[in-house]
Amino acid sequence: MTLDVSRIQARVAELLAEYAIPSASIGVLHGGEFTELAVGVKNVETREAATTGTVYQCGSMTKTWTALAFMQLVDEGKVDLDEPVRTYLPGFAVADPEASAKVTPRHLLHHTNGIEEAYGDPGEGDDVYARMVENIADAPQVFPPGRTHGYSAALGYAILARILEVHDGARWDDIMRHRLFEPMDLTSTNSLHEQVDEARAATGHLIRSLDEGPIVTPVRHLPRAFGPGGNITSTSREVLAMAHLLLNDGMAPSGKRVVSAESIREMLRSRVPIPDPHMFGPAWALGLIVCDWHGETVYATDGSTIGQNARLRLLPDSNTAVVMLTNGGPRESFHHKVFNEILADLGTVTIPDPPAPDATLNLDLSRYEGVYERPGTRYEVSAEGGKPYLTLVLDPTQAEFLHKPDRIRYELLPVSETHFLMPPADPLEDTRTVAIYDFTNGTAQYLHTNCRVNPRQS
Repeated sequence: MTLDVSRIQARVAELLAEYAIPSASIGVLHGGEFTELAVGVKNVETREAATTGTVYQCGSMTKTWTALAFMQLVDEGKVDLDEPVRTYLPGFAVADPEASAKVTPRHLLHHTNGIEEAYGDPGEGDDVYARMVENIADAPQVFPPGRTHGYSAALGYAILARILEVHDGARWDDIMRHRLFEPMDLTSTNSLHEQVDEARAATGHLIRSLDEGPIVTPVRHLPRAFGPGGNITSTSREVLAMAHLLLNDGMAPSGKRVVSAESIREMLRSRVPIPDPHMFGPAWALGLIVCDWHGETVYATDGSTIGQNARLRLLPDSNTAVVMLTNGGPRESFHHKVFNEILADLGTVTIPDPPAPDATLNLDLSRYEGVYERPGTRYEVSAEGGKPYLTLVLDPTQAEFLHKPDRIRYELLPVSETHFLMPPADPLEDTRTVAIYDFTNGTAQYLHTNCRVNPRQS
């Protein structure tokens, strides 16, 4: 089946208006053929149209790029995924001596290392990743290595980047260009914001209310500390070149081998379970999320910066990849609607609906009640009238900017003994999912949502 591009463009335009997202650039790789389209504007103030050549910030999709470069080191026999990190960084240490000796590259790739992201201010210099590694000598453990899954926004992949830097004797940004961007003939993909052609760049937008509409983000790019985990910018076509590697055993669209077939297979098959399987998928592979769509295995890699978002889905069974880059959101329901329009056109499997709550469950809510907290994030779980509730506590400055209260209360609808739906509190939100789990000591020890884990504090 082929894609009805005109119909998809019209539908995307409708959805952009509905969700107050300024633009989307979409790429589809199906049966070896590339299709691209763009709708909307790069900037709501200039009203300049977005094109298929517009460059967007990819956010945490960057982690998949970094994972691919790291797997090249594995191909070369220079690193082993299951050797301790300190084999390659002899000074590596965190507050817990056992974790210092035990954490491996596989833990970092899986987000099961458990190290708190307490890396201080490493600056914006070329030594940023070396400084991050030095700065975590006193970083505590959120959980013991391998105990559970807890997403690391910056630190985990910065440590992987530092291993690459020590081996190659170059900065991570140059390593990515040498190892991936140039061999793959990518001319619009960069890791430093100074390298981006501003004439082609999308501007990020935030939305505080539907009445106000999207506003230009006050933060134009993430700090350099997020580089290996979040700072690559690219086009939809060049993101699909990465997808091509993953769907074709490490081969670029040009036919050039970039990563070994064995390393690609290892990236796809090495998995750990995600405590909240309903938001994205039930497992995490090496730099990829593993999804279950009606019994078919689909891989995902997503990213968000402050005002831009990237979503990529890989469907190996139908040799298909779909990417969408936007300069507003994120709204998962928007991405799901657009992807399902495209996937239905192609005759492939589509994204499943979220689970339904189970009204027959009779939970002992005292096992869930408590405070679950990480630096910058606090959740309070309570019971009232026999129902569980979650209160999100926002930083007052953030709440003021977003025109939100600093305490937002949600009802939790049980799906199982450990999983809950969290309906939206305002029209700008989607229903989310939450896992509250690990009753080792009689009460839940962790709360997991949006891939982040928060340990019980009280």
